[in-house]
Amino acid sequence: MADSARARKLADRIKVVVAETLERRVKDPRLGFITVTDARVTGDLQHATVFYTVLGDETEKQATAAALESARGVLRSEVGRRTGVRLTPTLEFVADAVPENAAAIDHLLQEAAARDAEVAQLAKNARPAGDPDPYRRPDADHADEVDEADEPAE
Repeated sequence: MADSARARKLADRIKVVVAETLERRVKDPRLGFITVTDARVTGDLQHATVFYTVLGDETEKQATAAALESARGVLRSEVGRRTGVRLTPTLEFVADAVPENAAAIDHLLQEAAARDAEVAQLAKNARPAGDPDPYRRPDADHADEVDEADEPAE
């Protein structure tokens, strides 16, 4: 079983090889504007998962997925040739959900900032419901009694 450092190095190499091969050798018209974002290899170096993003709408994403599926053999042979490992790992392509998740998080942050601004505006003009100073303070008369009680007896 290979160590995790070797698997990480192989995953990085596979990421580069797949990206370069898609750019130079694969001439499928269905292939959209694709970016290889990450690659992960199992500990036994037998399976590689390649994550990618596609710029465009849903039809372009589906067409790119089909193009990657048809180019899987070419990409795997190129990975085997350029990595030099004994057994070439199988390739699986997965659309990366990071852009969609980032857009959702950005939308939620904008919504939270708008609500914070609304609360700050309401707090700016707000007045307390009861006394302006709700905390009890000792009266001047009672303060002398408290001081005399705190002093030790002689």
